[in-house]
Amino acid sequence: MRTSTTTTSSGITLSTKSCRIKFARRFLRSLAEIKKQKRSSASSSEEEICKRSKRIKMAAYSSMARAVGPRMNWSRALLFKLRNRVSYPRLVKKKKRVTVRSNKVPRSKSSVHIDRGNKLRKLVPGGKSMDYICLLEETAHYITCLNTQVKVMQAIADNLSK
Repeated sequence: MRTSTTTTSSGITLSTKSCRIKFARRFLRSLAEIKKQKRSSASSSEEEICKRSKRIKMAAYSSMARAVGPRMNWSRALLFKLRNRVSYPRLVKKKKRVTVRSNKVPRSKSSVHIDRGNKLRKLVPGGKSMDYICLLEETAHYITCLNTQVKVMQAIADNLSK
């Protein structure tokens, strides 16, 4: 395992190896809890499988945010969102808007950066309340954590498939 540390502009030092270990422990505990819940329900219908996969996804996000702790804005926003989520399913799914630009007007570089920043704000938890520089820093850390999450989940899958 490669250990890398990152120091943010606010002086916070983050270690990838310690985050990976913390995430793995929390995620495995969460998976064990989900497995216990699975045994109590006898049916394995499509609806039950969908519920279980959502629980696993939420456990992964929660484990990742807790491994990082309250040091980063995205982890605080993600934990807040998970803590305050609605327990009933969405009745009506949102339709994606398709925007068509008929006239291609040359845009300045600053408007391109604003558009990219706004797209990034939608992807990073808590991004709506950040300035552009903080947003880039949080995005870099969020991507690193998502990469760590994928590696840990892949290692778990590899070990279970042996």
